Amino acid sequence: MPSSAPPPPVPQPPAGRAALVPGLIAAGTAVAAAYLISALVPAVPVLTAAVLLGLVAANLPGAAPKAAGTWKPGLALAARKFLRTGIVLLGLKISLVDIAGLGWAALGLVVALVLAAFAGTYGICRLFRLPGEEPVLIAAGFSICGVSAIGAVAAVRRTRTEDTVVPIALVTLCGTLAIAALPLAGSLLHLAPEVFGTWAGASVHDVGQVVATAQTAGSAALAAAVVVKLARVVLLAPMTAAAGLLARRAGKAGKAGGDGKAGGDGRTGKQPPLVPLFVLGFLALILVRTTGLLPAAALDAAAVLQELLFAAALFGLGAGVRVKALFASGIRAVAAALAAWAWVAGLGLAVAFGLGT
Repeated sequence: MPSSAPPPPVPQPPAGRAALVPGLIAAGTAVAAAYLISALVPAVPVLTAAVLLGLVAANLPGAAPKAAGTWKPGLALAARKFLRTGIVLLGLKISLVDIAGLGWAALGLVVALVLAAFAGTYGICRLFRLPGEEPVLIAAGFSICGVSAIGAVAAVRRTRTEDTVVPIALVTLCGTLAIAALPLAGSLLHLAPEVFGTWAGASVHDVGQVVATAQTAGSAALAAAVVVKLARVVLLAPMTAAAGLLARRAGKAGKAGGDGKAGGDGRTGKQPPLVPLFVLGFLALILVRTTGLLPAAALDAAAVLQELLFAAALFGLGAGVRVKALFASGIRAVAAALAAWAWVAGLGLAVAFGLGT
């Protein structure tokens, strides 16, 4: 009886730093392609295109062996290090002077919004029986600042990089849907520009998605949206610390599925810091931005670099996902994400009306 032909071998990466080169080249090419797609189809944000390109690379017959082989070291570096560096640069978008301008009552309302969004989203994800760390990561992403919050909470909880892909895909999907859905809903509800902008800032996940959503209603809406959104982003550090503290109390920090290997950065045995170093860098750059010492050109360049780093990181994360594995909890996860999106949007609208009165 003739034996079946063996599957083609997965190309193995070279050793040392040279191992990073093929994956980094692939990531750079994908980032350029993501910008091209976004330019041709403005409704598709760059970060969404980057995730989709990663998924294609992971599942297309010609590219999948490379994504799992020679590209893997460079893509892993992009998924972890580039994402964290992007989070640090996010601090340059936040001025504490602007946040303080909201007033104490408004800030208290934003804090209440984030806590209610986190708790509600976590409860919805548990109700849909999402596995592992997905409920807490999705809750962090939906309530604070999308991909940045997922990366920060995953780091402090030592979550494996591959376990962040579904939450990141979902937060990117829902944030992208908001770019189309919220302006339509705002028009139907006849919302004033300031109210609509506050709604966008209070309920859309990523900063870039907030800008894309709010600018459809003009400069007044955009100004309101950005300040409210950045007030949510400031809560990244305390929320990360709380997630790390809960992980320690649950006795899961430094473990990864019982194999003795830590998730994320691969260390074993040691407790992770309550606030990772890159989150401290994020806080430090908030202070730098607040001083007003950096010129506008430097801030603009940092914003571009941040998006480039995030796009490369999201391509690397997407390239680690096999569609069959994604479908293991994908249907439930999408349903949970849409329910959580409706919850957060409802909370955001209530806050918008509250701040508008």
